[in-house]
Amino acid sequence: MKSRSRISIAQTQRLQLTLGLAASIRVLHSDAAGLSRYLEEQAAENPHLVLTPTVARDWLPRWTSALARQALPEPAEAAAPGASLIGQVFALIDSLRLSPRETAIAAALAEAMEPSGWLGLPLARIAERAGAPEPEVAAVLDLLQKAADPPGLFARNLADCLRLQAIDAGDLDAAMVAVLDRLDLVAVGDGARIAREAGLDPGEVRTRIDRLRGYDPKPGARFDPHAAPLREPDLLASKAESGWVVALNRSALPTLTLAEAAGQGRAGRGGAGQGRAGRAEARALIRMVEGRNATLLTVGQEILLRQVAALEAGPGALVPMTMAEVAEAVGMHVSTVSRVVAGTAVDTPRGTWWLRSLFTQSAQDGGPAAGALRDRLARLVAAEDRARPLSDADLAAALSDTGAPLARRTVAKYRALLGLPPAHRRKARHAPSRPRG
Repeated sequence: MKSRSRISIAQTQRLQLTLGLAASIRVLHSDAAGLSRYLEEQAAENPHLVLTPTVARDWLPRWTSALARQALPEPAEAAAPGASLIGQVFALIDSLRLSPRETAIAAALAEAMEPSGWLGLPLARIAERAGAPEPEVAAVLDLLQKAADPPGLFARNLADCLRLQAIDAGDLDAAMVAVLDRLDLVAVGDGARIAREAGLDPGEVRTRIDRLRGYDPKPGARFDPHAAPLREPDLLASKAESGWVVALNRSALPTLTLAEAAGQGRAGRGGAGQGRAGRAEARALIRMVEGRNATLLTVGQEILLRQVAALEAGPGALVPMTMAEVAEAVGMHVSTVSRVVAGTAVDTPRGTWWLRSLFTQSAQDGGPAAGALRDRLARLVAAEDRARPLSDADLAAALSDTGAPLARRTVAKYRALLGLPPAHRRKARHAPSRPRG
């Protein structure tokens, strides 16, 4: 029996990811820093693109609030730090193998720490609370500052925080000291006066200020479970008389424009045809970036409109919200919303948050948002008596007064997500007990 070859026709469907579609997805998915790098690469290859780097005239909001503290005559009473920060501090104190007396002093210093990572009380007050001479407290503080990771924790103020980070980076030279001594002038952008007063070249002053901007003015804030890494945020949320306003952070992105048409047909790509193609690619990329910005702003506004309570009162006021709800409200696909919020940060008066962290489901049907419960759990642990830390059962009982009973195992899961050790590991062996309530 002879075999015969046959020709058959079959119809199949295949999704092909074109270069344009791939570029569009990449632009939509990128945060401000990633998009800036991508645009720099494209501008280097395409002479029809003109990329104008943004010269930020104002400090980031995190720097604005930090520099504003310079006007305060004395730090305010310490607020409760985030739970993950407490875990980091406990681990640091344990690793130093201090004597019982030094451990008690270290505990007093930890109690005075604010969420920023700075000390919220003068050293004299801390020494009084610890029942130790101020020089002895200063010696323990020096040990903690040198061993702290990230550097800058346990700083007495902003200048001290930046000085510690400059030492760690090997940047603390005479010029940097001069700049740190004049942070009030740094706050108003008067680098020329700093140069005159310190007898420095203006370029040296600009270089040191640029290095300062790479430091973290509030190293403790990174341990807040709702805080984004401190970098240029993609969105800015602020409260105006008419209500909350959400805007793009224009200083986070360079300006992208089309080059002048004259002579471009002969430049860069060797011919009129290639020049027209390069110009069309440049226009397409500009439209992609504009579309990305519009989409980001639309999605960001919808998310924050639904989480106004959190903007007003902090993450403890988060309400349940899903991506499907946001996608339906803005008329987009869920996958588009997911791409937009991935790696996207918004700066608020309460800190810099990941947009994705604002999506949280109810721990139970009809109950509060899981994100709000985790925030409240962090605050309960931050405020507990470390000589008698709260067990998971105690925490479950305290969290259940919101109206929805919470199981102990759920609390244990949330505690693990926050990086908090169990009660027996949180207990301070040499800390004096204080009455609850």
